[in-house]
Amino acid sequence: MMSLTPSRGCLLDLPWEDILVPHILCHLPLQQLLSLQRVSKSFQSLIQLYLANMRCFDSSKIGPAIPRAAFVNLLKDNEVLHQLVLQNCSDWLTDRELLPVIGQNHHLQQIQLKGCAQLSRHVLVAISLSCPNLRRLSLAHCEWVDSLSLRSLADHCKALEAVDLTACRQLKDEAICYLAQKCSKLKSVSLAVNANVGDVAVEEIAKCCPELEHLDLTGCLRVKNDSIRVLAEYCPKLRSLKVKHCHNVAESSLSILRGRGVELDVEPPLQRALVLLQDVVGFAPFINLQI
Repeated sequence: MMSLTPSRGCLLDLPWEDILVPHILCHLPLQQLLSLQRVSKSFQSLIQLYLANMRCFDSSKIGPAIPRAAFVNLLKDNEVLHQLVLQNCSDWLTDRELLPVIGQNHHLQQIQLKGCAQLSRHVLVAISLSCPNLRRLSLAHCEWVDSLSLRSLADHCKALEAVDLTACRQLKDEAICYLAQKCSKLKSVSLAVNANVGDVAVEEIAKCCPELEHLDLTGCLRVKNDSIRVLAEYCPKLRSLKVKHCHNVAESSLSILRGRGVELDVEPPLQRALVLLQDVVGFAPFINLQI
């Protein structure tokens, strides 16, 4: 006689590679997945399979700080990463831990290494040789980035669309020009906090990168009005420009972009004067800015 009592299934009975990994586990926080490993050996095997097949690794999703050994163990079998974000590993992350990960992941499209100060130029060379499909790269506050390693990146990662070189103070105009010439698909560039960057680099970016949408020149003291006018002429898709603390950039060049609706991080002179007046006397007189 057939039993009418429904059979009780188990999560682990579902196909791992076809169902659990791509359609269920990918929606759970990584920290919870790691905790599941302690449930049983079967769950441990399942999570190891997931880690070997995950496309995105963001260290901040695990907690405020990830131990060195945990990082190495989590990524030792993964060869299919598309996105690698390492924001809270700067205290200990060196070439020794990162180079194997870069070397075995040839599908990476986005890498975030902001503030990872203990790495060396060898990491950027490895990225250029191993990641031909790279689209976005953040090297903000990585002062180990030099001209030779940036040239390697430019030679091999020509699909690059966004690069953050904030406070990469070894870089000068020549290296930035080479990058612009080789990576003409760039849409977002940050050269902020680098006193070595001047008009030559900005003009080359403008002329070589017609798709440019966002440019950050904050604190680039050598940038002047001439290069801003070239930006206005050659970059019709420009949406935002940051020039705060660029003391040689005046409203005479910015007004062209302002009239086009480009988002700027500095106010027009009259509006700045009104804000200062309000700070001093407690109120600002009404002035019709439309006149």
